[in-house]
Amino acid sequence: MKLAQVIGNVVATRKEATLDGLRLMLLQPTDAVGKAAGAPLVAADAVGAGVGELVLFAAGSSARQTEVTNNRPVDAVIMAIVDSVDQDGKAVFSKDS
Repeated sequence: MKLAQVIGNVVATRKEATLDGLRLMLLQPTDAVGKAAGAPLVAADAVGAGVGELVLFAAGSSARQTEVTNNRPVDAVIMAIVDSVDQDGKAVFSKDS
């Protein structure tokens, strides 16, 4: 699992039929405090995340192991919306802040 911020939506009107109904989001991978760390990527959304939210995502074969993505051709999936992150006993991110 990795952290990322949702930075946009991806719309594809023509796509593989098994992707129909999947919401695609543009993610910016981040470190624990929300600083960009890596290249943006597209992920299927299994939890209803919104732009601006910090999320957990899985990539590779693990991305096809949610109910929403099972046996679908996806390489990344958003599987959780992060409420808070504590590092070394200190709060470094809070959704409410």
